[in-house]
Amino acid sequence: MPITRPSVPQVVELAASLGMTMTLAEAAEYHTLMQANFDAYDVVDALPDNIPLVKYPRTPGYRPTGEENKFGAWYYKSEVKGAPEGKLAGRTVALKDNVALAGVPMMNGSSTLEGFVPMADATIVTRMLDAGATIMGKAVCEHFCLSGGSHTSDPGPVHNPRKMGYSAGGSSSGSGALVAAGEVDMAIGGDQGGSIRMPASYCGIYGMKPTHGLVPYTGVMPIESTIDHTGPMTANVADNALLLEVLAGEDGLDPRQYAPKVDDYTGYLGKGVKGLKIGILKEGFEVTGTQPGVVEKVRAGAERFARMGAIVEEISLPEQTIAMSVWNPIGLEGLTAQMMLGNGMGFNWKGLYDVGLIDAHSAWRERADDLSQTLKLSMIVGQWGITHYRGRYYAKAQNITRALKAAFDAKLAQYDLLLLPTLPRVASKIPEKGASLAEIVTCAFEMIGTTSPHDITGHPAMSIPCGLSEGLPVGLMLVGKYYGEGTIYQAASAFEADGDWMTF
Repeated sequence: MPITRPSVPQVVELAASLGMTMTLAEAAEYHTLMQANFDAYDVVDALPDNIPLVKYPRTPGYRPTGEENKFGAWYYKSEVKGAPEGKLAGRTVALKDNVALAGVPMMNGSSTLEGFVPMADATIVTRMLDAGATIMGKAVCEHFCLSGGSHTSDPGPVHNPRKMGYSAGGSSSGSGALVAAGEVDMAIGGDQGGSIRMPASYCGIYGMKPTHGLVPYTGVMPIESTIDHTGPMTANVADNALLLEVLAGEDGLDPRQYAPKVDDYTGYLGKGVKGLKIGILKEGFEVTGTQPGVVEKVRAGAERFARMGAIVEEISLPEQTIAMSVWNPIGLEGLTAQMMLGNGMGFNWKGLYDVGLIDAHSAWRERADDLSQTLKLSMIVGQWGITHYRGRYYAKAQNITRALKAAFDAKLAQYDLLLLPTLPRVASKIPEKGASLAEIVTCAFEMIGTTSPHDITGHPAMSIPCGLSEGLPVGLMLVGKYYGEGTIYQAASAFEADGDWMTF
């Protein structure tokens, strides 16, 4: 079907929208000259799209209710069985609902996308199924992933399995809750500001944000390409390392990947920590709102590493604090430009574009009032930076990030790992219906300061549970060198083997 051509008056309007003044007579001349270009569009329209084939059968599934979804963590259930053999044979997996599972609805936490059904599987979905996993369905995530709490998703709040009425963390809220509740063995999370590590910390599980680009993001709805990460969330360290072995590596479709170095992650398990140098990051304990119980448990965790033979020293890295601020222009202007104004995909990169997602997501403009308060706040700030300052702060923040990464790299040349609290607090109560804007926003962003720096620098970081405070899990975070996930797993497995974290 031929694409719609603009009329001559519409050419005048288009020119005006670009700051050009054009008479109807001039527009008529341009209109004639445009037709050959639009003929080329017709050729593109008639060609089949080039998307991966779907290898494993599945049904659309259903939305579970009642006792089958008591934590509000499932968006859709649809069992997809993978290969009969492989590294993940017998393992069950939940996908964060920003990960494409062909033929199964995906709403990314937002009613404005409800009804969208992807046509192809994400690369990581194919890899897990090829490795023998059984995918059980889609886990609820926060509204377009813009919350560290679990109260902004349009399907409804996700409850912490360890204490109903309390946050499961976000934005991979359902993923964290389903693993913590034992409903699946593994889950996929996404992390642009901490969204794997925050629910891992709140729910008391293991969440790895890999090195930027180690795991292909193809088929996962982008927020901002320079901070997009996806990775494993599991109930134990061994499963986390095993899942990363399956997920990691180039797919030739994701521009975030720069010749990633894949490793035998399970080979690091059980090696112990004797001789490892671990730097306790002073600035990680100085975030506003840090709770004394969190400080106590994380410092006790550091002492536990020392008793196991690690060399543990307190260090200072001011760039950790600076990076909390630098994240803001990148995260907010970037998400406004790519995820929202760019209809989820944006422009200017090679790889796999989801044309159906572009079509479906672009409809948010007709329903902008239905966007979450957290997304509205983020977009308004981002749009101000783009329109009023021409995106210069985004650009400057990206330039500064190179220096921040270099500072982390220099410190990690002296130490094998950096250690700090995953979050400054334990899970807070889910806001009640009718809560004020201030409360909704506070509960969404009160915990993001410690995790966001490693999204802009790209270093791998993992949350491991290290005890309880006020009856809720505390997360200890380990940050490693680029492609140093193996060393993180080495330390995490030793910590896990040292006893039941809930008694620490």
